[in-house]
Amino acid sequence: MQLPILELLKDFMSGKTVFRNIMGILLPGVNSIINERTSQVYGKLVEKAVQLSLEIIILVMEKDLFLSDFWRPLYQPLDVILAQDHTQIVALLEYVRYDFQPQIQQCSIKIMSFLSSRMVGLVQLLLQSSAASSLIEDYAACLELRSEECQMIENSSDDPGVLIMQLLIDNISRPAPNITHLLLKFDLDTPVEQTVLQPKFHYSCFKVILEILDTLVKPDVNALVHEFGFQHLDTIGVAPLPKRNSNQPLRISSLHQRAWLLKLLAIELNAGDVSSSNHQETCQSILAHLYGGEISGIGTDGIISQSSLQTVMEYSGTRPISKSQVLELLEVIQFKSPDTTMKLSQIVSNLKYDLLAEDMLANPATSAKGGIYYYSERGDRLIDLASLRDKLWQKFNSVYPRLSNFDSEVELTDIKETIQQLIRWGWKYNKNLEEQAAQLHMLTGWSQIVEVSASRRISSLENQSEVLFQILDTSLSASSSPDCSLKMASILCQVALTCMAKLRDERFSSPGGLNSDSVTCFNLIMVKQLSNGACQSILFKLVMAILRNESSEALRRRQYALLLSYFQYCRHVLDADVPTTVLQNLLLDEQDGEDLDLQKMDKEKAELARANFSIIRKEAQSILDLVIKDATQGSEPGKTIALYVLDALVCIDHERYFLSQLQSRGFLRSCFMSISNVSYEGGGHSLESLQRACTLEAELALLLRISHKYGKSGAQVLYSMGALEHLASCRAIKFQGSLRWVDMKFQRQLALDFDKQRMIITPMLRLVFSITSLVDTSDFFEVKNKIVRDVIDFIKGHQLIIDQVLREDVSAADGLTMEQMNLVVGILSKVWPYEESDEYGFVQGLFGMMRVLFSRESENPSFPQSIRCLENQRKSELQSFQLCFSLSSYLYFMVTKKSLRLQVSDTASDYSVSIGLQQPTLNLLGALLNSVTTALERAAEEKSLLLNKIRDINELSRQEVDEIISMCSQKECASSSDDIHRRRYIAMVEMCQVVGNRDQLIALLLPLAEHGLNVILIHFQDSAVKSDASGAMKTITYGAKSDSGEDISLLCGKLIPTLERLESLSEDKIGYNLKVFKRLVASLKELTIQKLAT
Repeated sequence: MQLPILELLKDFMSGKTVFRNIMGILLPGVNSIINERTSQVYGKLVEKAVQLSLEIIILVMEKDLFLSDFWRPLYQPLDVILAQDHTQIVALLEYVRYDFQPQIQQCSIKIMSFLSSRMVGLVQLLLQSSAASSLIEDYAACLELRSEECQMIENSSDDPGVLIMQLLIDNISRPAPNITHLLLKFDLDTPVEQTVLQPKFHYSCFKVILEILDTLVKPDVNALVHEFGFQHLDTIGVAPLPKRNSNQPLRISSLHQRAWLLKLLAIELNAGDVSSSNHQETCQSILAHLYGGEISGIGTDGIISQSSLQTVMEYSGTRPISKSQVLELLEVIQFKSPDTTMKLSQIVSNLKYDLLAEDMLANPATSAKGGIYYYSERGDRLIDLASLRDKLWQKFNSVYPRLSNFDSEVELTDIKETIQQLIRWGWKYNKNLEEQAAQLHMLTGWSQIVEVSASRRISSLENQSEVLFQILDTSLSASSSPDCSLKMASILCQVALTCMAKLRDERFSSPGGLNSDSVTCFNLIMVKQLSNGACQSILFKLVMAILRNESSEALRRRQYALLLSYFQYCRHVLDADVPTTVLQNLLLDEQDGEDLDLQKMDKEKAELARANFSIIRKEAQSILDLVIKDATQGSEPGKTIALYVLDALVCIDHERYFLSQLQSRGFLRSCFMSISNVSYEGGGHSLESLQRACTLEAELALLLRISHKYGKSGAQVLYSMGALEHLASCRAIKFQGSLRWVDMKFQRQLALDFDKQRMIITPMLRLVFSITSLVDTSDFFEVKNKIVRDVIDFIKGHQLIIDQVLREDVSAADGLTMEQMNLVVGILSKVWPYEESDEYGFVQGLFGMMRVLFSRESENPSFPQSIRCLENQRKSELQSFQLCFSLSSYLYFMVTKKSLRLQVSDTASDYSVSIGLQQPTLNLLGALLNSVTTALERAAEEKSLLLNKIRDINELSRQEVDEIISMCSQKECASSSDDIHRRRYIAMVEMCQVVGNRDQLIALLLPLAEHGLNVILIHFQDSAVKSDASGAMKTITYGAKSDSGEDISLLCGKLIPTLERLESLSEDKIGYNLKVFKRLVASLKELTIQKLAT
């Protein structure tokens, strides 16, 4: 029998049979239902019964208010019936914890929504029942679980997460304390307005909501939120701050408000999707508000469209421009931070009380967390004033126990006054510390918006160079101000670093005209370069910032990095990818006057270098004091970057000023001592060992810079200070190879060993090679030459390293190994001919390397098969011929100075001898000449072809331009949005780079060919060639062994075609005067023909 609906409602509204039965199902509570659900067979049936019962309660609550107006007083609304027993309400609300079935959670939340709108004392009821704490966590857990699920919500009105958020919104405006205050973890024992929310420490819906906002995927509509934010920049951002003396709390709040506003805008600039029109317009509006000026179009990839690109030929740092809002924002926070030092002597007049208070404030037992200090939500370490008062009374009572008897009213009054003074001081200390933190907070927000816009969005500004210079210049001025704290200076220096890096990057970003698709060679020297005056302003202010009174190593490391970046900016006036020789060649075909522009740029570069030296020179003593102190007493990272600063100072040196300073201060000697004493404790696997290796690399780089900067005089200075002895005693170089003997973490060992080769072995070889420039090769018979002896001793002391390099597999060698091989061969070729014996086998190692390299086929001079990239193949080809040149130089020296004579070929009997004991032959030299000739022809042809394409670049189609870009470089240089103007510019730069490589190769191949030609010519002209009595073929003898006439004929037959090809080389394609070279070729050809005809 079905009950009529009205009878059922009357039953519930009077608390009779059906109501009691329904509550009998629900009153066991959520924990009981969870237990039965997981442990009993009928658990799912109980779950279904609970769900249906809750749905019935909701259906009744949807109708009871309307009917109760007619049925009173016999029938009451259901919330009144439930309120007769508080356990019924708690049981219904706790079902939000039941996470097996979202529908049950929905019902519980809906019941909470009904009750919160009807019951004024619901919060007090929950607090009295001790269910409030668990209910807060249950709601937070439900909200967090729903936020982590990624499925699409079909009906948001029935989702538990949405219902909770709606519950919070509906109740927030109701009289306090309400359910929203409870669930957000407000302190309900005090007025809610005084609550200090700490979501990081309390698990509640507030904490979950903040985490959701942090990870929220921003829809398009969020752009409107950010737009609302930047509209307040004019009214909030740059408004004067409230005065500290009159309203310090409002001043603190205002700083934090501006900080969050700036961070909000930085998030939009960083993460906004510019493919969306809302985000694109918002980003453009933010940039316009911050920096002023016109905003160009932003493409879908965030890059400025080329149709809007303006070339900034030169920006003068002195011309007046309107101050942008980003600089006005910086002015807001350029005030002296409030004092947070504990100067209690100025507060407490009585000395004995002063000492007691200072002892308590500094005592770890009372000053640790939980004592008289606490940490605010933002992490500020503040004084707990109540705890401070109690601790002070305890301290005074323990030291002066008679105070408890009130024997001394005067002293008691003094103590009370002292405590009041300390409480007032503590309040002031907290406010000053909070203001200091707020100032840093706003500066951090300012730095974030500047760095994000500079790195990602500033290309849409037409005056980007001007903007970057302004921010850089102003940041340096602010960081050198006496009012700027150490933390603020560090942030400002980081901003300056970002601006400097962006200025370097954007100089060569396709300069050119707006209204033309054509590019010319003149475009290659059009750069967005700051004027000399602007550069000098940057350097002057940077020097002042470095010399500020309050400093730290961490700050100076950033300042040193900025100084190095500045010097690099000044050094690269022209695009480093475009060789100057190629550019000069191309400009000869351009219009008149462009060569003068190049000369003008060179002149301005020289003037800037002199000005930079002059600025540094004025403060040189103070700068050197700081840098040398960091290089000798700082941490390992601090030492490393300080050494590179000294390296940069040597680069800009005039009249050997910095060299004499380093000598007179004893720094170079201490540098050598540091190299001698370096060691790796624990096998060199620690971070400290790697940092020490970086310092050693920087020390070697500085010494090598001195040798290169000052030439032979610099090398002489290093040698006279015992450079070779110190290098020989360095334990780091003897550490080589040990990493291979450890059996753990194989891949990491290889990486460390490779770093040591790059960071230690190679720099040391470079330094030794630079010292060999002092060897005077004209005094060959001066065997007792001290420099030669010392270098030979160094080689003998490091036989394992030299021998290992000579035995490397050339076909598998990378760029680092090839450089080491070139250095070792160069060192040996300078000094080893003076060594009478070859007990170490180095000569045989050199000869063995010659046999491998000289015999390579001309079709594949770039032998490493693993390198598929054309760019890498060109580099590999250049490196291999550089090694061939070093070997040929040694061979030429041995033939001309030590009368070494080679055989024409290997005989059958010699083949059984190990290849390591065999010397190169004339046949090998012939093969090398053939390879060199082939490489010369190919390089000349490629160079000529590319130069013609560069001159005709404007006549090429887009497809042809794209093919050039893909052929010359595998880097992603061009995007799909780039127009034909930018593509032609990129293609021109890439082709110039390849032409420079080919020109460098040609310049190397010509003297290499000359060495080979001269060695063969000397052998053909040698007096050891003679005829026998019967008129047989003349032979070339080597020791007791002679070559057959057949070998000589074969050699001559192979040489003639090669010589003819060398004769036919075109000076126009080669780009060098070949008159002397061809004369040598003709002489050898003539002699070869004579011998072939004999």
